[in-house]
Amino acid sequence: MRQIVLDTETTGLDWRNGDRVIEIGCVELLNRNLTGRHYHVYINPERGIDAEAIAVHGITEDFLADKPKFSAIAAEFEDFIRDAELIIHNANFDVGFLNHELSRLGRGKLDSLCAGVIDTLKMAKEQNPGKKASLDALCDRHQIDNASRTLHGALLDAELLAEVYLAMTRGQESLIMALEEPVPGSAEAGGVLVDRPPLKVLRASGEELAEHGRVLHDIAKATKGTCLWIVPEPEAAAA
Repeated sequence: MRQIVLDTETTGLDWRNGDRVIEIGCVELLNRNLTGRHYHVYINPERGIDAEAIAVHGITEDFLADKPKFSAIAAEFEDFIRDAELIIHNANFDVGFLNHELSRLGRGKLDSLCAGVIDTLKMAKEQNPGKKASLDALCDRHQIDNASRTLHGALLDAELLAEVYLAMTRGQESLIMALEEPVPGSAEAGGVLVDRPPLKVLRASGEELAEHGRVLHDIAKATKGTCLWIVPEPEAAAA
């Protein structure tokens, strides 16, 4: 299965107020393994950047002045994520911004391009109710080195989130591996398949049934009628 771990940086907190995407970072997972393929781009938002946002990611208007507009990178971005499952931390935020950017160009939304979205923020809250679920907190919980994360950055955060996601779902991976392991002695495990003879059924004789009934009767008598099974009378069992 192909998955894309994705993160964005933006000019502010709400695309409904005119905020835009200024950075996209993606890393590729194939069958839960990092492939080394990634997609990373800075984007000229054609507007100013909130001071609060600059304090978070450090990306300035001057830095973005010569970067491509979203319209110039939309097709290559779509090609990279097409048909993959997206893994995003606080997915509503990034999906909202990206869908807005795509809709401004008359292009289809992410759900028409991709196989679905996993929100690791929601997953973390379900796994550890009441505990912090920020990316930094999850890195600490799963012992992932995030010392280089002094500022937010889309590609760095996507790389860290990929490690976090793999750590969060490692139990699922173990279960899948256990289910897929070949049965010892089977052809898949390198053994030789042989035909088994049918099992022989040995039924109790009348004498054995009678003896069994007497034992049950003695137990019931010793426990003063507190048995949980129906006890046949010895005569009936011997008949």
